Amino acid sequence: MSYLDFTFGVLGNIVSFMVFLAPVPTFYQIYKKKSTQGFQSVPYVVGLFSAIMWIYYAFLKPDTTLLITINSVGCFIQTIYICFFLFYAPKPARLKTLGLIFGLNVVGLGLIVGLTQFLAKGTTRGEVVGWICLVFSLCVFVAPLGVVRQVIRSKSVEYMPFLLSFFLTLSAVMWFFYGLLRKDYNIAIPNVLGFIFGVIQMGLYVMYNNKGTKKVVEVQTKEGTDDEIKEQILDVVGLEALPLVYSDIIINPADLIINLEKETHVLDLV
Repeated sequence: MSYLDFTFGVLGNIVSFMVFLAPVPTFYQIYKKKSTQGFQSVPYVVGLFSAIMWIYYAFLKPDTTLLITINSVGCFIQTIYICFFLFYAPKPARLKTLGLIFGLNVVGLGLIVGLTQFLAKGTTRGEVVGWICLVFSLCVFVAPLGVVRQVIRSKSVEYMPFLLSFFLTLSAVMWFFYGLLRKDYNIAIPNVLGFIFGVIQMGLYVMYNNKGTKKVVEVQTKEGTDDEIKEQILDVVGLEALPLVYSDIIINPADLIINLEKETHVLDLV
């Protein structure tokens, strides 16, 4: 490992650690209210799966200590989030989370490890696992398009904190150069997409930050029809399931639905 890629790897570890801590305010809110309040566990279960997959990939490649360190930290933090969620979640959400953990992190991960161990040999095994990690990472980076769409429709950046977008972009830059310098394109390629989406999000923030502070829900309920209100509810609920730290971009969906119901009642009276 050269001095330059080591530097980018260390910086990537530092920035990624800060990104991993992004959901802390969400769980502090859950702790204060002793309830998960409609938040979903999907981002954290998926985040745990992603971290374990990258650790598995790192063990198949030489000299990947920095990849192992940050994803080991990620596994630890995501596990804490999941345990915290399970403690405060109602029974249906708890059962759903346990089912997701079993399906993705036990069955899914077990199949990937088992098949690659028995069907792939030598360097081919690392290449196959690398491609799986690459495709999964691309899916993770594509997920925030829902937030981008929401910002463009509402002309409001309420659901897209600038600092989170900034650190995600910075993380993508660090890991892109780390992968590029090591000629590991399974690491570099997904972070190109991450950088592009990060720049788009920051550009939208600059564009719409000073164009009013009204909430998306208020705008659409005052100007839209009942069908549009229902569509807004679906959008908000759908956005909860964004992978990884993007879950923290969305405020409590339960509060939004309550506000929507109030607005709908006012419209009916009119």
